[in-house]
Amino acid sequence: MDNTFKPETLCVQGGWQPKNGEPRVLPIYQSTTFKYETSEQMAKLFDLEESGYFYTRLQNPTNDAVANKIAALEGGTSAILTSSGQAANFFAIFNICEAGDHVVSASSIYGGTFNLLGVTLKKLGIECTFVDQDASEEEISAAFHPNTKAMFGETLSNPGVMVLDIEKFARIAHEHGVPLIIDNTFATPINCRPFEWGADIVTHSTTKYMDGHATCVGGCVVDSGNFDWEANAEKYPGLCQPDPSYHGLTYTKAFGKNAYITKITSQLMRDLGAIQAPQNAFLLNLGLETLHLRMPQHCKNALAVAHWLKQCDKVAWVRYPDLEDDPYHELAKKYLPKGSCGVLSFGLKGGRDVAIRFMDHLKLAAIVTHVADARTSVLHPASHTHRQLSDEQLKEAGVAPDLIRFSVGIENADDIIADIEQALNQ
Repeated sequence: MDNTFKPETLCVQGGWQPKNGEPRVLPIYQSTTFKYETSEQMAKLFDLEESGYFYTRLQNPTNDAVANKIAALEGGTSAILTSSGQAANFFAIFNICEAGDHVVSASSIYGGTFNLLGVTLKKLGIECTFVDQDASEEEISAAFHPNTKAMFGETLSNPGVMVLDIEKFARIAHEHGVPLIIDNTFATPINCRPFEWGADIVTHSTTKYMDGHATCVGGCVVDSGNFDWEANAEKYPGLCQPDPSYHGLTYTKAFGKNAYITKITSQLMRDLGAIQAPQNAFLLNLGLETLHLRMPQHCKNALAVAHWLKQCDKVAWVRYPDLEDDPYHELAKKYLPKGSCGVLSFGLKGGRDVAIRFMDHLKLAAIVTHVADARTSVLHPASHTHRQLSDEQLKEAGVAPDLIRFSVGIENADDIIADIEQALNQ
């Protein structure tokens, strides 16, 4: 489908264009393998000389249709689905980094990603320096080394809903000859398209708003096709030098703007296998069809909840970038003019213990690990998602000990507010 269509049209019809007599709705290709007539046809697929399907661990038609829809929504050239958002972030970085390399990342990111970058990748020989995303360009630039291969950040941080200055990060990354990778999970391409602000690669936990139903875990990596790997060839030998596992094929020469995603598919999926199940991709596609309708409702409800919390005398503070007095409101107006997302954070007078007691009295909002689906949910990150972090790391990640992450759903806003009020009154 023509990527010039508006997002609403792409949500509904992008990715799958049936031919004459084919199913109108994207089918589930629930098969591990695919048949060919001759051995030579199969050999060409294994040598990347022809495109096609031969094993679902690498590619599947259902998955590719959904990945193409997400690529179109983001304005990218190609994409691949992964088994989870964490797999997407790992693949996005590991595709261009190896032992001895270095990454620079905003510190205010999801706790699991902070742990991936700061602990797990370190075991693989990839170091990460975390920076304050609000620091000056000079301070952030000082974190770069000759072996830095990527820069990472989140459009809206989880759980602090801090807005990243994407243009600033892109400018710094490109000055050092590396791509900017942005996790766009909370904003989704409905509210922000990071490629338009200079980002090079976008990742998603499709588990969140894109799925919307809390039915399936998944992730996606999208390439803009804009980063010039060849101009920085010495940094990226995996893309710009012959791959001995494919008879000396060079990805940038053979696949041009699709080199980055092709390498993920043919190397990382081949060897690590974190593919999304076709059944999950099918369910994800159903969620994507209403993404453009749900995101405005999430934002409308969240703003109503944020305004109510601001005037409540039991609430110590509220963080939501759509509030006019929020410290990130100006950046939100620039990058997220249609609204940020349905997630806000706040703290209660009395601190951590009061926050936990409050959550235990909620009836409509459920205490769940999940965030960003149709149902209102709540979490105390310091006790749950970020409990592996020390107090110092919590501060670095922008997570106060009393922070409550409140994910506002698409129910009636008055009912959500009434639930908060009755819990506070207890």
